[in-house]
Amino acid sequence: MEPSRIGAALRTARARAGWSREALAYHSGVSWSAIAQIESGRRRDIRSSSLSALSEALGVSVDYLIGASTTIAPQLLEHRVATYGADDDFVAAARPFVTDGVERSHCVLAVMTPAKMTLLRDSLDDHSEQVEFAGWDDWYQSPKAALERYTDFVTQKFAAGAVWIRVVAEAAWAGDTTSEIAAWTRYESLVNLAFASSPATLLCTYDERSFPAEAVAEAHRTHPAITRGNDATPSSTYEFPEDFLLERQNA
Repeated sequence: MEPSRIGAALRTARARAGWSREALAYHSGVSWSAIAQIESGRRRDIRSSSLSALSEALGVSVDYLIGASTTIAPQLLEHRVATYGADDDFVAAARPFVTDGVERSHCVLAVMTPAKMTLLRDSLDDHSEQVEFAGWDDWYQSPKAALERYTDFVTQKFAAGAVWIRVVAEAAWAGDTTSEIAAWTRYESLVNLAFASSPATLLCTYDERSFPAEAVAEAHRTHPAITRGNDATPSSTYEFPEDFLLERQNA
């Protein structure tokens, strides 16, 4: 076990839960001082019982905390959507999502069209230096290609020591045919299955000026959470991918 890796992973999982060290101590039964020592890397003799208690309280696996190469516990993924009708609303959703990731030392990726990339860069000031930017056309050549690119990215970054990955991606297939939009909608649902165990938070942004109303409604069905400004709330119309994909396959 690498204490520095465990400390970083523990801090990230605790921050994701929105807990202070005192709150984690209460929920796990591990003392506040022990948690502080683990997170700082000062404690090197971490008991397996403490790791188990911390992982259970935080809803992650021991393998995630210690950086083992085995499968991570399911349902780590957070998949959010932000729909907007003005550029200012896009910035209001994307900027705090990205800056929060930078401040938490997450690995942050922004996959954007050129216009949205410029808007986001200009809003980030010095934070843009800690963000990896990628072009939408390069990553989204097809649903299959997009899944492969994200799979490779998550695998490589986690293997390199990232404890959490944060991605903001612009949905830019609004001008495609009805069948192509349907394919990308299925892709959004499939993401919930393909990356369920990934230590990642994804925010997909949809420009309501480009998408038909039904496509926006479908986005709410394929994303478990909806982001408005700094707030993320559960989507009341979210459908589990097993149901969503089966329904559309039989349609």
